[in-house]
Order: sequence, then structure tokens, then C-alpha cells
Amino acid sequence: MREYELSNARWRKSSYSNGQGGDCLEVADGVTGVVPVRDSKVPEGHVVVIGAAAWAAFVTGTVRPRG
Repeated sequence: MREYELSNARWRKSSYSNGQGGDCLEVADGVTGVVPVRDSKVPEGHVVVIGAAAWAAFVTGTVRPRG
């Protein structure tokens, strides 16, 4: 299993997060080729690392049209 250096990762929550302690995921920017994902309520917990192409397909498939 490959390990990634995440000590300097820039974690961010979804722009849809309301900041009131709800169930949120955070993703880290700046890790080449992958998207690290973690539970915002347990930042010291496990991180799931998803390939960038798979993450892009997931996001594209889950975006609701605005309007």
C-alpha cells in the first residue's frame, strides 16, 4: 500500500457545508494524482485516498443542476 505525505495538506470542506457541526467530508488539495478525503469531525482519523480521475467522475455524477 502506498503512503502519501499529508502533513502539509491543505484541507477544505465543501462550499455547501454550513459550519454548524454537520456531517462533512474534507478533501486535501495539492497531492498530485489523488484526492485525500477525511471525516471533518475526526481530522486525526483515517484518510481515504481516491484517484483524481475517479474523484472527478464522482463529483460530476453527484452535482445537482442549480436553478
